[in-house]
Amino acid sequence: MPDRQVLDDFLAMVLSGRHDQAIADFYAEDCTMQENLGEIRRGREQAVAREKATLARFREVRTTVVPPVFVNGDHAVIHWIFEFVRADGKVVRIEELAHQRWAGNKMAEERFYYDPAQMAGMRA
Repeated sequence: MPDRQVLDDFLAMVLSGRHDQAIADFYAEDCTMQENLGEIRRGREQAVAREKATLARFREVRTTVVPPVFVNGDHAVIHWIFEFVRADGKVVRIEELAHQRWAGNKMAEERFYYDPAQMAGMRA
């Protein structure tokens, strides 16, 4: 189970827009990530690189947490809202639930659940 301060620090870093740094600092080296029923991606380095590439495609990414954050043992569920601001100024809003399994103070597994129809406006 993550220490409450570690989870709070993770949330604060993501909310500040430093999504890639949050992965680098809080995810286990051999972490896995999965979107809906998609392919399971493995490894922190690849996750950081993917996040940096995503962030670079947008002028800004605004992030909100919808409380409460649910924590039960090693598992946490977070309701995120992301607003991706494209170069043309259009805002694409994505809501998702992230189900996380922590191993101590490092995230070992994360799976995102969202409606793929929300992704329609992601490309300029």
